[in-house]
Amino acid sequence: MTADTTLLTGATGLLGRYLLRDLSARGVPLAVLVRGDRQRPAAARLDTLLGCWDREFGRRLPRPHLLEGDLTKPGLGLSREAAAWMAARCRQVVHNGASLTFVGADRTGDPWLTNVTGTANVVAACRAAGVRALHYVSTAYVCGRRTDCVYENEPVAADGFRNDYEASKAAAERLVRAADFPEPVTVLRPAVIVGDYATGFTSTYHGLYLYLQFLWQMARRAPRRPDRSWRLPIRLNLAGGELRNIVPVDWVSAVMADVVSRPELHGRTYHLAPARPLTTQSLEASIAGYFGYEGVTFAGRGALAAGSLTPAEAQFYKYVARYEQYWADEPRFDTRNLQAAVPDRPCPPTDAAFVRRLIDYAIGDDWGRKRAPRPAPVSA
Repeated sequence: MTADTTLLTGATGLLGRYLLRDLSARGVPLAVLVRGDRQRPAAARLDTLLGCWDREFGRRLPRPHLLEGDLTKPGLGLSREAAAWMAARCRQVVHNGASLTFVGADRTGDPWLTNVTGTANVVAACRAAGVRALHYVSTAYVCGRRTDCVYENEPVAADGFRNDYEASKAAAERLVRAADFPEPVTVLRPAVIVGDYATGFTSTYHGLYLYLQFLWQMARRAPRRPDRSWRLPIRLNLAGGELRNIVPVDWVSAVMADVVSRPELHGRTYHLAPARPLTTQSLEASIAGYFGYEGVTFAGRGALAAGSLTPAEAQFYKYVARYEQYWADEPRFDTRNLQAAVPDRPCPPTDAAFVRRLIDYAIGDDWGRKRAPRPAPVSA
């Protein structure tokens, strides 16, 4: 029996469902680790995802082998039969499963449980099964609070992270790099993943989407001028030149699938980041153009004290408080390894038209409460 299968974790998340599509479309033999529960068995969760892609492709995609398990359990929670199947059939693992929880003071809970303990469990299961190669989906923000250029071959930061999510992903990346696999580990570091480039589709709403949702709520209640414009007098704790590295999920998945399916690209670290990041000013201009408001100004970092906020500003900063640490300037991420590996797949421009598609989809989906039918994305 040939060990030629790729095991994918995190297949039911936003990025995972695209990886499931793109790896299948490239003819990669797949297995997926999926957790089930009483409400939704693992097989039902997988069938739902695959059914969506079948309809959009107009044909039935190859079905992966289902391994029911749990990242947070020793041995990945696999049955004896499933563990034996993994040992006999799996050559490599794409470890994409992760928790996006930002705050976790309890190191026995998320994000630490999934991101660190779960990764340790993946490494141990790979060793037990004789898996030869591991591709780890990290994050570009394992660099900590840097604003200079971060190079792909630099190690993760030792400290100085903005939240427990970043710290847990850095700890997991260190663990992966220290593991002894027959082949060098591949590390994939995406920037901030948002919706599909062609359709705006997303299944998760956090980060940038909180800002967009706040503005949508304000727009629905705002008194309008005859030209339908309205005023939003909010001062931002930003200068306007801060960088924002957002990347569409379908592009991230397509690049990862290219790397995973081509052995000559294995064993390196890749930043999946835009060559030309947005600035906070250009992003705000795109959003203001969509919602039709004016009045937002850039006061400068730290210019606003809590006691000086207007009622509208106090409401806004309370709404987005969980992500305010991400308002600081971001680094520029070097992508020379990525450009050399996939020169024909540059990150598409994250322009005003793309931002409009993100907002259109979010509103149509009622910010995750509706699950509207999804337009067909561009196939990778």
